[in-house]
Amino acid sequence: MPDTLENLVREAIRAAQQAGDLPPFEVDDCGLERPADTTNGDWSSTVAMRSARLAHLAPAKIAAAIVKHLPPNDAVATCEVAGPGFINFYLSASANNEVFRTIRAAGADWGKVNVGDGLSLQVEFISANPTGPLHVGHGRWAAIGDSLCNVLEHANFKVQREYYINDHGSQMDVFGHSVALRYLQLDEVIRKQGLSLDEAAAELLADRERYVDDDLDAHPELHPYMDAFNEALGGNSYGGDYIIDIAKEFYAKDGDAWVSVSPEVRDPEFRERSYQAMLDRIKATCHTVRCDFDEWKSERSFYQKGEDGSTPIDRAFQNLREKGYVYTSEDGALWFKSTAFGDDKDRVLIKSNGEYTYFASDVAYCLDKFERVDYEINIWGADHHGYIKRVQSVADAFGYPGKYEVLLGQFVNLLRNGEPVRMSKRKGTMVTFDELIEEAGVDATRYTLISRSSNQTIDFDIEAVKQKDNSNPVYYVQYAHARICSILRKAAGVSEDEALRLGMDEVARRAIGDDCDLSLLTDPTEAALARKVSEFPELIAGCARDRAPFRITHFCEELASAYHGFYANCQVLPSEGRPVDAALSRARLAACDAVRINLEVALRLIGVNAPEVM
Repeated sequence: MPDTLENLVREAIRAAQQAGDLPPFEVDDCGLERPADTTNGDWSSTVAMRSARLAHLAPAKIAAAIVKHLPPNDAVATCEVAGPGFINFYLSASANNEVFRTIRAAGADWGKVNVGDGLSLQVEFISANPTGPLHVGHGRWAAIGDSLCNVLEHANFKVQREYYINDHGSQMDVFGHSVALRYLQLDEVIRKQGLSLDEAAAELLADRERYVDDDLDAHPELHPYMDAFNEALGGNSYGGDYIIDIAKEFYAKDGDAWVSVSPEVRDPEFRERSYQAMLDRIKATCHTVRCDFDEWKSERSFYQKGEDGSTPIDRAFQNLREKGYVYTSEDGALWFKSTAFGDDKDRVLIKSNGEYTYFASDVAYCLDKFERVDYEINIWGADHHGYIKRVQSVADAFGYPGKYEVLLGQFVNLLRNGEPVRMSKRKGTMVTFDELIEEAGVDATRYTLISRSSNQTIDFDIEAVKQKDNSNPVYYVQYAHARICSILRKAAGVSEDEALRLGMDEVARRAIGDDCDLSLLTDPTEAALARKVSEFPELIAGCARDRAPFRITHFCEELASAYHGFYANCQVLPSEGRPVDAALSRARLAACDAVRINLEVALRLIGVNAPEVM
């Protein structure tokens, strides 16, 4: 419709200029937009105000001339000048409702726009260390990152989803050593207490639970194994329950084979196998929450030598050296000249003792990204704010200015019935993302985590999210979709099982037929419904440009509300004592079907199911 109105306005301007009612001037943009208040029309043009300086006329006079010469069109019922020079268009019922036909023809492609023009970009998100399970904060990045990727693809970007595995560095040694120590404790409990492996693991878990409950460490006799664990590792450990679980897996497979082995031999084995076990768990969690990645990029790969004997880090440093952006200080350290790109200080790449900094991997990773894609989007927690400029400086230095974008996200306050859920980083107590989705469900969890802008902290009340009534937004939206499916099944005369076999598109075709007269839809709630669904392509364009997939949840709730209002006001199917004209019924069924499709597409973009039965 915007294209139709744009053409009408341009034709009117040319006609007015030919008639001498307007002087010659060129129009770049007719400024078509949707008024927030429908009393100001279905569409409004600001072309008169945009052209005032060019035409040397008051906007109101320009607008009046355009309206005077506006060619007749079945899509426009009336057109009027308002305020300082707005041109307000009121669409005919048939034109307003034509969007229902458009949606049904487009199906899963409804709302696709060409914002990206095929640009190849990568979205890197979550990227949690493979030393523990994903927590609720990681879950938010999963929901936001995957939903953003879906939206970008719908807006014609070529998207690559990537998870960066931080599998290099001392934290991996600490992780492996933590598992090894728990393994030795399992063996100790088995031998000293004569317990089975399951019983020994339960004893260590109970010991840890008593430690967690003993906030002031007033009763160390109640948790000797946890205290010994902390003492042996000097506080530099991973102490969650999952460490005991992994150690139990080692013992179940290998028995006591590693007990008498030296730490120099044992710890590397435990590090590598524990790392792989945790990475597999992370991948499984991501898959469960419908967040699958195209690439899992290992940090270690940047330290591996190629056929020429150099590593990706070596090649990245050489690239910067040739450009004059690295230098060696008097103590022998290698520095990146990030101040040349606006950073507050230069950054160390290799310390004076020859040790690579964490930033060294990031430099190689940055170059690696741009060898594969044209643009980069990273989603980080707000606590990484200070890291942005140095990484963007690297991208600038490599010759990709303005192409490394970082989205910062706030964290999640986990509640239960309004009360904070107790968690302690020091004692390794947390609610894992697996536990959350098991209790609240994938749909409700994803919907809730995506429902606010990433720069806003979100309160996630587990009990509220679990509610299956209209107080829960995801249930409210899904119920609207299920209600429509029920109506279509009834109209088509098919059972739930038969509808599942046929698919809802075929059910709708049987219910509605091949065509219907949409001009029969004249009720205000029908017009509101048509207006709401017609906003969807603009919404997708805005979500893609602004990196704001959370707006889709707001749209879904508004569309569900508009549909429930329509359903309450307009009878769709005939019932006993309440006949409905057959042609009107088909038209209303077509409107229902269009809403069904729109809800399904919108929910799919944020990774939420659109159930046909509830």
